[in-house]
Amino acid sequence: MSKIQAIRGMNDVLPEESYQWEWIESVIREWLATFGYQNIRTPILESTDLFVRSIGTATDIVEKEMYTFVDSLNGDSLTLRPEGTASVVRAAIEHNMTYGTPRRLYYCGPMFRHERPQKGRFRQFFQVGIEALGFEGPDIDAEHVMMASELWNKLGIAGEGVRLEVNSLGSKDDRKKYRESLVTFLKGREQSLDEDSRRRIDTNPLRVLDSKNAQTREIVASAPKLPDFLSSESIDKMERFKQFLDRSGIAYKLNSNLVRGLDYYNDVVYEWKTAFLGAQGTICAGGRYDVLAEQIGGKPIPACGFALGLERVLATLSSYKVQIPKLNPDVYVVSSNETAQLYAWDVAQVLRDNTLKVVLHCGGGALKSQMKKADNSGAKFAIIVGDDEVAKKTITLKSLRAVRDDGASQQQELSVKEAIKRICEDGV
Repeated sequence: MSKIQAIRGMNDVLPEESYQWEWIESVIREWLATFGYQNIRTPILESTDLFVRSIGTATDIVEKEMYTFVDSLNGDSLTLRPEGTASVVRAAIEHNMTYGTPRRLYYCGPMFRHERPQKGRFRQFFQVGIEALGFEGPDIDAEHVMMASELWNKLGIAGEGVRLEVNSLGSKDDRKKYRESLVTFLKGREQSLDEDSRRRIDTNPLRVLDSKNAQTREIVASAPKLPDFLSSESIDKMERFKQFLDRSGIAYKLNSNLVRGLDYYNDVVYEWKTAFLGAQGTICAGGRYDVLAEQIGGKPIPACGFALGLERVLATLSSYKVQIPKLNPDVYVVSSNETAQLYAWDVAQVLRDNTLKVVLHCGGGALKSQMKKADNSGAKFAIIVGDDEVAKKTITLKSLRAVRDDGASQQQELSVKEAIKRICEDGV
């Protein structure tokens, strides 16, 4: 019988790596709390129509990346969510969440796209998304950029390795005028464009500006520029946005070819990029999406947000050689026999009641073997319980990470209360 393996591009996160995920998730939760963002959790499965209406039929995601199937029980077309914003806005409309007050929300969870797996890009990938619903901007747009900048500082990856690019897509009317000019330009050079770009001319021409094909990029370098078609209102919003960034000392580059792969964006858009991930160098991206609520059947809601990919951020941390602390136990408790193990059982519980992280050795074995496991656990201390300790109601505390000046290990017999004090004084 053949061995069953994980689906390509959908990876297991093993304990040797999961501590990194737990660490970054805890940093992110604390970071979001300082800005007043509340958690929202939406289903992994949604109606296919939600993503078709929001993302756009002429996007790569809808055309060839979504995991879509028909529910055999009722005939509904369902899709594993390829991104989180549409689900959050759907939930806000369904539960009337923005009535009377704007909302600051965030989500964290898996997304699904059928892409070619490569560095920083998987078919199941994890995103943290920030959504501000009911805010006109551009102050909230700038706050989102400032939030991301602060996160890079917290994670230790700020600097020249992570750069910000910004652009304005203007209003719907602005883009309509620009689209007409861009299509005329592209039609005149259609035979020189790559196949994907030729296909997009009549469906989603702005995506041609973001082509990765070298020849196409050379052609669009001389294409009409979107900023030349912006209304005075869109220009004012962009200028105000940049004022906030300048005030915070956040460096950025204006990129008139920067577009987003989703149809619902307008006005301010931005991407944080790194040189460490090759062609897939975007680790965080977002912007304003004032038309999304209407596209999925709700009343207009001014809104903006951004999402960051956890796999890509972790890969960047690795490139920066950021040392992520392991979640090791404080104490590993070993015992010399079955009688001693009963006392060790009680000792371990007392230690946990005092908020220490404790591993109690299970499965028996020689004391030497148990001590080897204690050392491999990463714990700072081992507590040894034998017949003498049981008789005197004490324990032997051994430091696993420090030695005396003469090279011997630090070991002493203490009461449980004294041991707890000693362990806590060591800073665990």
